[in-house]
Amino acid sequence: MIGLYRCGKCNEPIRDVNSLGLQCEKCRSRIVYKDRPNTKKTLKSD
Repeated sequence: MIGLYRCGKCNEPIRDVNSLGLQCEKCRSRIVYKDRPNTKKTLKSD
């Protein structure tokens, strides 16, 4: 699960996601963004 979350301040990946209160290890910021995969979803229409 490395790289699932990124710091909003220094853009470093958050490695320890199981800790109480997500916080960047490098800059101690608590602003965190969840990475989303760049995949295309296709849906069938009826």
